[in-house]
Amino acid sequence: MWVKVCGMTRVVDVEHAVAAGADAVGFVIAENSKRRVDADMLERLVAVAGEATTVLVSANQEPADVVDLALRIGMDWVQPHGSSQDQVIASAMSVGLAVLVPVGVDSAVSPVDNVPASVPLLLDTKVRGQDGGTGVTFDWTLARGIDRRFVLAGGLGPANVADAIAAAQPWGVDAVTLLEAAPGVKDHTKVTDFIRKAKGL
Repeated sequence: MWVKVCGMTRVVDVEHAVAAGADAVGFVIAENSKRRVDADMLERLVAVAGEATTVLVSANQEPADVVDLALRIGMDWVQPHGSSQDQVIASAMSVGLAVLVPVGVDSAVSPVDNVPASVPLLLDTKVRGQDGGTGVTFDWTLARGIDRRFVLAGGLGPANVADAIAAAQPWGVDAVTLLEAAPGVKDHTKVTDFIRKAKGL
């Protein structure tokens, strides 16, 4: 099971997540996020990520700015939310950056036909006015039967990740809110427990 821990803002939290076995770590540059990091901090955080996949999370930002930042710092993937999503996806793929495509889920999983089937989706709870990090779950069984790789997100934590995996059968899982002591500050015990339970350890 591929595990991503998102919303990183501190070097010590990145180091802990990677040591605990996280496959990926996410960094938010969205202007309105409580977990936003600037370019200087982003560079420091990515530098300690080791072999973990680094994911740049944007929202409603200029595609060229997002892609240029990811390339300059040497990040692996981009995860674009908001009105510029399609343009960021196209721009990132044109220069060889991998993409994780967020899809909001309420009563159904919306079809995605603007990216190749090889590109993984990030299924997250749709909440008006929020681009991820809601801490709210959706009906995981809605994800069953999706015939492409997808990462399950939305209100996941140590207490429910095993049940979520059993119900949705994802390729990966992603968590933010339920792994925090405060916005942007990770609770290391929760991070470790989440990773272990997601991987069935």
